[in-house]
Amino acid sequence: THAAIWVVMAYSMMKNTDMAWKIFNMLNPINHANTMMEASRYKVEPYVMAADVYAVPPHTGRGGWTWYTGASGWMYNVGIQEILGFRKKVDRIVIEPCIPRDWLEYNIKYKHNKNTIYNILVRNQNRIGSGKADIILDGKKLEGNEIPLVEDGLEHIAEVSLV
Repeated sequence: THAAIWVVMAYSMMKNTDMAWKIFNMLNPINHANTMMEASRYKVEPYVMAADVYAVPPHTGRGGWTWYTGASGWMYNVGIQEILGFRKKVDRIVIEPCIPRDWLEYNIKYKHNKNTIYNILVRNQNRIGSGKADIILDGKKLEGNEIPLVEDGLEHIAEVSLV
């Protein structure tokens, strides 16, 4: 699963939004147990990344090596950083989504340090999934795709539009 997750990362970097999401969903363990039949074939926890999903009979579709792989950390990072496009730098948040074109919007609530909240709403009204991000922070248009972070104990509203 490590290599498969890196494929999702590569598709995201190439801005192939639909393929990145398709493979991400294919790897997501919960999607291996949507029905009782799928769960009985998968035979492992649907909330843990499996290191292997077997492709050879008689074990086709069965998961293996759960709780043992570091792939779960990669999966989390790819989901947050590459697909949702949320990257925290020291003093800013960089927003570069690579989401499915049929997602109209999503939001992220980020707590910076102890007292400052950033509510980030990403809109994909043009159904492009990636591209230039126009950002309005607390009513002011920002240049570029970065949200500056401050520790002021306030709640900040960021509206991001993919154009």
